[in-house]
Amino acid sequence: METIQAERYAEQLSAELNEIQRKGLYRQLRRMDSASSRTVTVEGKPLLMFASNNYLGLSDDPRMIEASVIALRTFGTGSSGSRLTTGNFILHEQLEKQIAGFKNQQAAIVFNTGYMANLAALTALAGESDIIFSDEWNHASIIDGCRLSRAQTVVYRHADMADLQSKLANSSRYRRRLIVTDGVFSMDGDIAPLPEIVRLAEQFDAWVMVDDAHATGVLGERGSGTADYFGLSKQVMIQMGTLSKSIAAEGGYIAGSAELIDLLRNRARPFIYSTALPPAVIAAASCALRIIESEPERRVHLCRLATRVRSGLEELGCRVMKGNTPIIPVLIGDAETAVRMAGELEREGVFAPAIRPPTVPSGSSRIRLTVMASHTDADVDCLLHAFAAAGRRVGLL
Repeated sequence: METIQAERYAEQLSAELNEIQRKGLYRQLRRMDSASSRTVTVEGKPLLMFASNNYLGLSDDPRMIEASVIALRTFGTGSSGSRLTTGNFILHEQLEKQIAGFKNQQAAIVFNTGYMANLAALTALAGESDIIFSDEWNHASIIDGCRLSRAQTVVYRHADMADLQSKLANSSRYRRRLIVTDGVFSMDGDIAPLPEIVRLAEQFDAWVMVDDAHATGVLGERGSGTADYFGLSKQVMIQMGTLSKSIAAEGGYIAGSAELIDLLRNRARPFIYSTALPPAVIAAASCALRIIESEPERRVHLCRLATRVRSGLEELGCRVMKGNTPIIPVLIGDAETAVRMAGELEREGVFAPAIRPPTVPSGSSRIRLTVMASHTDADVDCLLHAFAAAGRRVGLL
């Protein structure tokens, strides 16, 4: 019986995998054999990286590495427990104070991942008596956080303020109203209409939460994100971000009022029940924040290169989504063609994998390009040449 059951088990899983392959959505891991930099070695092949979220190019910065090494030698390899038991190091407290200042907030709290930060905030702040309004293109971690919160969740059309207003108007019976949005949308690279969201929140007595994973280090006068970009740091009550993209370490955070952060320490399950991030990671993140604040020229260079990539692709005839961030989606359409295009780009020496459903809607598969501050104008020339050659072979140009 056990053998028959095992065979049926394998058959069911194989059938599901075959269906994924039939739809052109099968995924395989690609092995990186080098540090995440402007050039990488992928499974033994040197390639120019144009798909990393390492926007400021800090992941292999010698200062970051040295900060990690010092922390490693001083505090050891692991944190040994949760922050509320044995895992709270002085480095964690220093980083949280640093994040709060960077985000122009009273306090901050660090989580092991950005995913966990969103789950923590949404489940701790909203429950069955509350309602959450979520942009339809929000990150999966926000979607999952909304589900786990048990609050009523209403999805409004992407960046559609008329739709959001109409939905807010019918929500007076709920105890708490929370509007949550990505600051920069990860797959399209567009920026949330935060001034209009804040205006509606004030009109309907709602709270605003912004996921700044892809805006931190990139947007704003100080590089601190979407609220900084629009001059709304004091109006956005809950500011989430990651330590794993521009900050080039690992983890996530929530910044806000002292009361908010104290509540999360006491109620957020991903914080309470997770072993704390190791000191070496925290030290690297702290170093990155110092670099971001002291070297604004990185953002200037990044913006210039991103503009050049966009205009160059448009001149080639590519379908480039509008925006002004380092995320530059080139729409392909069907998943199979997108995979072929990624393969041809790799033949030309550029690593930029295809993005397919369910990450993006059906029919909108794409090459999601990202620019880094460590890229050069020569790198951009190589990218545009690769797109021209690959696009012609695939039949897109």
